[in-house]
Amino acid sequence: MTNDSKDSTELNEIRTSIDKSSIKDLDNFNQEQAAYFADFAGKDEEWVEYRNKKLLRKVDAHLLPLLVLMYLMNFLDRNNLSQARQGTLEADLGMKGTDFNLATSIFFIGYLLMQLPSNMIITRVRPSLYLAAATTRIVDSADIPKIIEGTITIAIGLCAGFLLPDYPANTRWLGEEERAFAAWRLLRDINETDETRSSSVWDGIKMALKDYRLYLFTLLQHMNLLSQTFQYFFPSIVATLGFGNIETLLLTVPGKQISEVCGGEHTNKRPVWFATFLTSVIVTFTAAKTKDRSIHIIVLMLVAAIGNAIATATTSLGARFFAMFLMPMGAISAFTIIVPWIANSFPRPMVKRSACVAIANMIGNTASAYGSYMYPSSAAPQYIPGGSANAAISVCVALMALLLRVLHQRENKKLEIAEQEAAQSGEAAETQDRRGLGFRYVY
Repeated sequence: MTNDSKDSTELNEIRTSIDKSSIKDLDNFNQEQAAYFADFAGKDEEWVEYRNKKLLRKVDAHLLPLLVLMYLMNFLDRNNLSQARQGTLEADLGMKGTDFNLATSIFFIGYLLMQLPSNMIITRVRPSLYLAAATTRIVDSADIPKIIEGTITIAIGLCAGFLLPDYPANTRWLGEEERAFAAWRLLRDINETDETRSSSVWDGIKMALKDYRLYLFTLLQHMNLLSQTFQYFFPSIVATLGFGNIETLLLTVPGKQISEVCGGEHTNKRPVWFATFLTSVIVTFTAAKTKDRSIHIIVLMLVAAIGNAIATATTSLGARFFAMFLMPMGAISAFTIIVPWIANSFPRPMVKRSACVAIANMIGNTASAYGSYMYPSSAAPQYIPGGSANAAISVCVALMALLLRVLHQRENKKLEIAEQEAAQSGEAAETQDRRGLGFRYVY
């Protein structure tokens, strides 16, 4: 037997012994589930990979459609303000100067105040009911379109309460063996089960605040969200292209091809948000496949920087329209990678992960409170202050992603050395937060 195969065999034996010994401490699992766990631990990697893919396909098919609808309605609802500005909102309410910017800032106060409490509460109550309650809201009575849109959101929220699962152990549309396998995946990957009360909420917050990487990831998300502040003024920015109100709003509608009239000729334009959607789907897929986060973020944020630079440097219609695509395709697509990267980087315990995600979101969203002042109406049509600042901020996000990549590589080397030393001494490797053997940070 070669040294490589011998080392591999020893590591597999250590992994198996850890998996099996962990079963004894799982008071929340009954004997039948423990038997499943022991059986799964004895399977080869090919079998585990096959079952893993099969389970994930089933989970995605059940969860994604509803979650996408929930997020879509959330996005539509919170962007009503920027859409209404293209109408007579400011005139009707007597707004002038920076009044609209102030209204946009106030809108996010509730988001900021509730981020941390919300993520802590969801570790103590049923996630399906909590998410359903958060999605459902009171509908204003001013105009019919708003009532219709709000009613749709409420209907989706009510459905979520019945259709969304809570944890693998109580997911109704999974079979008994599938539920056990889903729970075992968590135990095997990051030594975490469905147990949500192993640490108190306050313990989770303290663990989060002691991890230096939280502050770096928070800064990363904050700067990325700051680079996205253009989207709350996007209709106003697109309006500088010279189209009418209806055409401008249509240009910001996601997922449709629209027809506009320019000089009596009909031309088809593929809207910005549809291109952003496609980009987000593609980069999310490739990031998962390649297990890369930082390089994707770096490239996307440089694209956003170029878009902001073009938008502020020229008044050419074609160039500015092209820049309108680059800005969201870069910054917003990068955000879809940053959020899961944060969650992946703080795997356990659940209360710590929830606290880290909440703190990053809470401080990150403060960008929307003051970033709204970067695009005053007096700076039209090029919005040089906001565009120039966002170009520089986008570059900073790219540099921060590079720094986190280097730090995670360094942390992974420490984990590898600890496991090698443990294997030589015949003891279990002690990893930060008691992570499972073989855990590595994604970068």
